[in-house]
Amino acid sequence: MLQELLRGFVRIHILYHAGREPVYGLWLMEELAHHGYDLSPGTLYPILHRMERDGLLASERRLVGGRWRTYYHLTPTGRETLRRVQDKLRELTDEVLSP
Repeated sequence: MLQELLRGFVRIHILYHAGREPVYGLWLMEELAHHGYDLSPGTLYPILHRMERDGLLASERRLVGGRWRTYYHLTPTGRETLRRVQDKLRELTDEVLSP
């Protein structure tokens, strides 16, 4: 159950960072590791692909240093979803973390 809840947090992190600037998988794994999420490519990439299929992210391949890298950014649907999640997150933290 804990893993399921934490995967929701991972998705929120992805939405947030992809809304600030285009992101790629290795960068996301490193960023998420700073928050205590130890994700393998076999866990992260299916999440990214699902979020793209769901219309939250769009991808673009770029040639960087002679290698192709897939960058993800928020779609308008992703941006609206992030806004709604932020509202719910504020409400939740106000209730759960209040003394």
